[in-house]
Amino acid sequence: MWYDESVVYQIYPLGLTGAPHDNDGVEEHRILKLLDWVDHIKETGADAVLLNPVFDSDSHGYNTRDYFRVDPRLGTNEDLATVTKAFHDAGIRVILDGVFNHVGRGFWAFKDVQEKKWDSPYKDWFHINFDGNSAWNDGFWYEGWEGHYELVKLNLWNPAVVQHQFDAIRSWVEQYDIDGLRLDVAYCLPPEYLHQIRGLAGSLKPDFLILGETLHGDYNRWMGPDLCYSVTNYECYKGLWSAFNSMNMFEIGHSLARQFGPEDWTLYKGAHLLSFLDNHDVTRIATQLSNKNHLRPAYAMIFGMPGVPNVYYGSEWGIEGSKSDGDGALRPALDKPEWNELTDWIAKLSKAKKGSKALNYGSYRNVVLTNKQIIFEREADGERVLVAINADSEPYTAHFDARAGRATDLITGEMHDFGGGSELAPYSAYFWLVES
Repeated sequence: MWYDESVVYQIYPLGLTGAPHDNDGVEEHRILKLLDWVDHIKETGADAVLLNPVFDSDSHGYNTRDYFRVDPRLGTNEDLATVTKAFHDAGIRVILDGVFNHVGRGFWAFKDVQEKKWDSPYKDWFHINFDGNSAWNDGFWYEGWEGHYELVKLNLWNPAVVQHQFDAIRSWVEQYDIDGLRLDVAYCLPPEYLHQIRGLAGSLKPDFLILGETLHGDYNRWMGPDLCYSVTNYECYKGLWSAFNSMNMFEIGHSLARQFGPEDWTLYKGAHLLSFLDNHDVTRIATQLSNKNHLRPAYAMIFGMPGVPNVYYGSEWGIEGSKSDGDGALRPALDKPEWNELTDWIAKLSKAKKGSKALNYGSYRNVVLTNKQIIFEREADGERVLVAINADSEPYTAHFDARAGRATDLITGEMHDFGGGSELAPYSAYFWLVES
């Protein structure tokens, strides 16, 4: 699938474009601002863009009002079509955020239930008890997502609900030619529903991506041949920043070996999980890392390890934002994209990954593992790449059997000689393509 060799660039449109937090119903063509980002995204090496919610919602996008209408704060359906066409014309695929577990209190079918109560034909679209009441005095109790009653949980066992959502997805393909979906809180979606949506994907267009948001547990519960094609790798997200902050590369090395290593019990061998250092829900990596010198090697890790790297808008030039300051701090309005040494580094990592079968499809094996250094091997189709990371402020000389004398660094193009040990510069990363 195209996704297996991709680099994903993630945008939270309501934030980037400076839309008001609450939906004021005023139509502003803010999403057209994304046209100014197309060339920048292409230059970073990304060839897929993930757009967080763009459809009509109460506030933050995950409380949907209407699956068929672009949020007026962002503009019109025609505006979104213009933006997706610009991405496609640049060779960038488009993934939309599918919020199917719950809707907002402003969702049209829920408003019908509020008005007509048990006489509403949509009362079975939700989990409702007319013997209770809500905090809003609706005259009935309903289930909210994880206790958040502004997010009304949908009854995904009702065929009419599923049909409505699938009609919306088909319309998104027809109008915007999208290439895939990110399923919000996929860990909450019934396996039977995931089976259905994967079946729908196969009928929409070749290699239509279904990417699930998962936080913990065994990802095989939600990922497989007839489930999500890929899921978010939160285990390694945490392991990455924690390993650098604690100077304990064993943490991330053991997680990667557990997930992708050579043993028979390895959990996700051959899978392409979404790798990330931050996103719209977590603290920006430039804030999370206690030592900013670790930004470059941390990004090298997500491009060198198994998986598909995801870059969150603004983080490629190191903007900061803490979850403790609220979601707004993670989803800021930005006037225009910027470029600095970190951005340039990420572009080089993208280029290195795209040209390598080993980095896209290779096996995983730890070669050197210390508190401050990690070297691991990726191998596929006769190509072997050694990814070397030094998190220390001092140089480090690694002694190991490389099974070869020389290599080329895929990032810089420089030659490397393994004789006498391999010296790693402080805060450095290398992708050594080993000569066969």
